[in-house]
Amino acid sequence: MTLSKSSRRNFLKIATAAGGGLLLGFNWSESDAASVIVNPNSVAATGSEFNSYLSISPEGVITIFSPNPEVGQGIKTAFPIIVAEELDADWKKVVVEQAPLDTKKFERQVAGGSGSIPHSWQRLRKAGATARYMLLEAGAKRWSVSASECSTEKGFVIHKGSNRRLSYGELASEAAKVTAPTDVKLKEIKDFKLIGSTVKNVDNPKIITGKSLFGLDVYREGMLFAMIQRPAFGYKLKSVDAKAAKAISGIVDVVTFDNNVAVVGKSTWQVKKAKDALKIDWEKADVLESTADHNRLFKEMLDSSDATVRRKDGDVDSAFKNAAKVVKAEYQCPFLPHNPLEPMNFFAHVREDGAELIGPTQTPELARNETAKLLGITPDKVSVELTRMGGGFGRRLKADYVIEAVQVSKLMKAPVKVVWSREDDMTGGSYRPAVRYRFEAALDSQGNMIGYKLRGASINAGNATREDNFPSGAVDNLLIDSVDHKSPITTGPWRAPITNFLAFAEQAFLDEVAQAADKDPVQFRLELLEKAKQKPVGAIKYDIDRMKGVIELAAEKSGWGKKKGPDGKPVAQGFSVYFSHRSYVAQVGEVVMQKGKPVLQKVYSAADCGVVINQSGSEQQVRGCIVDGIGHAMYGNITFKNGMPEQKNFNDYRLIRLNEIPEVEVHFVKNEIEPTGLGEPSLPPAGAAVANAIFKATGKRLRSQPFALQEEFKGVS
Repeated sequence: MTLSKSSRRNFLKIATAAGGGLLLGFNWSESDAASVIVNPNSVAATGSEFNSYLSISPEGVITIFSPNPEVGQGIKTAFPIIVAEELDADWKKVVVEQAPLDTKKFERQVAGGSGSIPHSWQRLRKAGATARYMLLEAGAKRWSVSASECSTEKGFVIHKGSNRRLSYGELASEAAKVTAPTDVKLKEIKDFKLIGSTVKNVDNPKIITGKSLFGLDVYREGMLFAMIQRPAFGYKLKSVDAKAAKAISGIVDVVTFDNNVAVVGKSTWQVKKAKDALKIDWEKADVLESTADHNRLFKEMLDSSDATVRRKDGDVDSAFKNAAKVVKAEYQCPFLPHNPLEPMNFFAHVREDGAELIGPTQTPELARNETAKLLGITPDKVSVELTRMGGGFGRRLKADYVIEAVQVSKLMKAPVKVVWSREDDMTGGSYRPAVRYRFEAALDSQGNMIGYKLRGASINAGNATREDNFPSGAVDNLLIDSVDHKSPITTGPWRAPITNFLAFAEQAFLDEVAQAADKDPVQFRLELLEKAKQKPVGAIKYDIDRMKGVIELAAEKSGWGKKKGPDGKPVAQGFSVYFSHRSYVAQVGEVVMQKGKPVLQKVYSAADCGVVINQSGSEQQVRGCIVDGIGHAMYGNITFKNGMPEQKNFNDYRLIRLNEIPEVEVHFVKNEIEPTGLGEPSLPPAGAAVANAIFKATGKRLRSQPFALQEEFKGVS
């Protein structure tokens, strides 16, 4: 690494440590784009606003607004990269600001469904390109030349003929007065310089140094804190004795609303102690369900004659009647909590003239609309300021915790921040639905799959299948249906909804079918895809060539079927591929035997998500998805007894540990397809890649999650 003089000054900072040693430090973020807390009026006052997404000050500072919620997916970095690319900005002079909710300017301000980049890709490019056009026109006018004679580079307009250049800052005021074009030419993808490179997350310096970014950091003078006791599922509030709670120092009041009891005070510690001191009497209002009830319900649903047909191709009955071999299996996945590192929290100040909301939400528009509905006011009377989120995974798509803050603020006639404890998050949250799948496959005498049946039995999932996903379209005779049980246990989207557990079941079962057909698992899938391409059956709603591309790339990079261990024996590999959220991901898990136990050693991942915006951010998204998918497949589990979750904190809810995380090697298919999703698609294939690799190593099939609780998995690391 070559360092400039100023960099060297920042790099070596010598100080005497407490123990007499030497401390060396460096300003590693010196060249990163800066990041600031929400304050959209600050730039407008000093710079020229070109459009909803960017402003340029006379000093040359380019401020780019990122409108979508930042949940850790890197959108606050990726959005500005796209704008800066088309603008030809100098990234070192870019400042990124989180924009508040403004659906007129920004339309879709949601963090969910891996849809932020696909929705905004063209809009962001046009925003940057439009400003670049206006700057070119301003420069050309200043020099009295044609704009066609000018170019831009790293924040400058250049006239090559006379070797003159002007910075964007020098031209900002004039350029902002240029009439914006109705249509503007965008760069060729091959000419990208910033997009596809490695760019550090713009919030990294503040995260590392503990600066205020998250909802839990929000503080206002005179603000009260609140914690809430919620009922178990199926119960309602009968009575509450708050005498002991109110006697605790700092407690302002104890109020009830909507079956909840809120303790309000001057600090979170005080209100937590008071909440623990509450004496509440609950009474049964609904059926109190337990995990044992769910297991019974699953059996009834799988055997039910009252299922909703989601897709039917060909003559399924005849295919199974005439099959040379039939393969059957059932797979099950449990409820899961979301458990973001930052628990649910939100600030609300309800006033006579409206309401102010600040905090971490994946759906700020929903928060605004639900608040307006509750208060009986119009949405324009509600402002929503977004903070960075310490995780969400779908939990913050809901607005229940926002509305709690609004209700308490209204009751107290004061600004209030509601804070959930970890126990609140785990016991009163919105869970991933529990599901059991029944599969059947019919094979002919040549090992071809001629029939396929799938039934999804779920609790509060609605349709627990994705009936048009692979292998649909590749099997002549196919039946996919579902049955759902409505439960008082609240469920909701969990990272890669439905596919997060369906992919494990489908891809593990396909390996069972490949084994029964005496075919290599990778080749078996490729043959099915070729069948779908040559003789499609019904609708094909996935891109066959893109799926084949990631399969072949993953097989190549992992040395599928050819890799040997130190002992000369083949390495146990498991394969999985899945299409979700518009992207395609194939993965290979590698398991080695250590002291008689299978240990997950490495995962190879090949992803086709179109154009990669930020190389480092994209790689971390894939790695994070894989760790999340593996960890929950192996350990995650919530069980219920009489309507109450039995796991309440991390002492009895198992997460994957650092020493259990395998090496992850990430590869991307290079193409010029517009970007598709990446925050979720790498999670669904992970569980099956691991399960299939463990089968290869041990001969034991894992059909239920979490793997660690299964009899077949005893002793597996």
